This record gives sequence, structure tokens and C-alpha cells, in this order.
Amino acid sequence: MGGQVSASGSFRSLPCANANADWMSALCPRLWDVPLHHLSIPGSHDTMTYCLNKKSPVSHSESRLLQLLSKVVPCVTRPVVLRWSVTQALDVTQQLDAGVRYLDLRIAHMLEGSEKNLHFVHMVYTTALVEDTLTEISEWLEQHPREVVILACRNFEGMTEDLHEYLVACIKNIFGDMLCPRGELPTLRQLWARGQQVLLSYEDEASVRRHPELWPGVPYWWGNKVKLRGLVTRQGPDQCGFPWGRHRTHTRGPREPRLAWPQALSTPETRPWQRQQDPVYPGPGCQLLSDPGGQRGKGWWCR
Repeated sequence: MGGQVSASGSFRSLPCANANADWMSALCPRLWDVPLHHLSIPGSHDTMTYCLNKKSPVSHSESRLLQLLSKVVPCVTRPVVLRWSVTQALDVTQQLDAGVRYLDLRIAHMLEGSEKNLHFVHMVYTTALVEDTLTEISEWLEQHPREVVILACRNFEGMTEDLHEYLVACIKNIFGDMLCPRGELPTLRQLWARGQQVLLSYEDEASVRRHPELWPGVPYWWGNKVKLRGLVTRQGPDQCGFPWGRHRTHTRGPREPRLAWPQALSTPETRPWQRQQDPVYPGPGCQLLSDPGGQRGKGWWCR
């Protein structure tokens, strides 16, 4: 889920009705007993980039050249970095109201920041603090008791073991009984019966081993391909291909059910892209998605 960019490069405010704020509870009852990994759950990429700090230093995980340019010619570097980094126009509450249920939270500790203040990051750091944002999400969930979110905490730039423990303590304190402990992937009906609304994916294996409230990091697939055939056959980080259709795997035996996050890519003009595709789609499960008018392809969905 992304925002719209004006000709000047700034994001326009988008009208956002609350029509999808309770879509999970409005699903067909037959889907209430389907495990979460069999549901298509909309998410946002770099969820917190709507509040990147224009005065923030460039992330220390970026190249030394970029960090140097940001210090020497900030008037040139910073606008370019910000235009590249911002992927969202809606704040986190607006995203939840719009129906987003997977939040991509890239967490970092700024070397220039205070000891315990954790920020989000995408090339530069956010004005928002992690603890405040998690509290905002918790308050939204209290108002929507049958909605479930997957929070993917990842990146962890500059995080020490002590900071991981501090963050996990904040997570437990903020969400409490809303957290679904790690185990078999639940259904919506099971989560509702337990009063659980949060599956928290945490991309630090040591922390996951210490805390049963944390789930392992959700695999992240980024197609990064122009042609459909290359997209479908591209191997994921575990060499098992994309999480839909027939899994291309180099191992035998049953695969463990799990969540996976494929990123959809969009382009401002899709006709040139369509002309590059194979005339025959690889498999009956692939469909070209269109806008509401049905005139322009918006991307591919393979089930």
C-alpha cells in the first residue's frame, strides 16, 4: 500500500474512509476457520515512512559515500533521499482504517538519539518513536476487537541485546493478552475466542528463543523482475520460490505452514510493461489485475 505523489514530489493527503476498518469480522463465516497463512492479508511496505524526519541524518547502514554527501551537500542529498524513502502517505491509524493488517516496522536506534528512544528507519529515521506507535496500534485494536494484525519487527539497526530486551518488554506491556504466543498458526475464530489480536514477527532469533510471545521473522519476497515468467520462477530467500501456487523446492517432504510476505510492485504506466510479458501466462492461476474501470493492468496475482 502506497501513497500518491504530486508532480513536485510531495505526497498529497488522501481521503480515507473507514469502510475497511472491520473487514475481518465481516468475512464470510467459512473463512473464520481458515488458518491465517491461507488468507490474503493486505499490508503496507515500510509502514512508518510517512513521518520521516527531514532533519534526520542518513541511516548508518547506508553507504559511507551517501552519508558523506548528506553532510557535505545536504541541500542536494536530503530531498533526493526523502523522495526515494517515503512510501506511505497515510499514518498508521489511517492505514489500519483502510484495511491494512500487516505492518512492516523497521526499527533502529539512532547513535545520536537518547539511550532508550527507538525510531523507525528507511534510509533516514522517523520522528515517531516505536513505543508511541505501538501504543497507537494497541488503542486502535481496543476499538476493533475482532480485527487481527501481524506486526513485522525487523531491521534492528544499532540494536544491542539490552535494547532488544527493552523493546520486547515494551511490546509485552503495551499489548499484554492481545499477543498470540508462537505455535500452530491460528484461525480467526480461535483468535477471537482467546481475545488475541496480535501476531508479532520478530527478526532476531535469539530474542524469539527467549520469548514465546514472539514469532520468527516473516519471509520477505521482492520480485524485482519485469517479466512475469521471471517473477513466478524467481527463488525466494529460502530457495523455495514464492508463497503461492506450486512451491519450487529443492527438498522433499511436507513444508511447514507459515506466513510469507510477497511485495506487489506498481508502475505509473503499465502498457509498456504488458508488452514485455509472455503471450501465454505460466499457469491458469495467474490473473492480470485491473483498475476499477478494467482498462489498465495494475499487476499480477498468482494463486
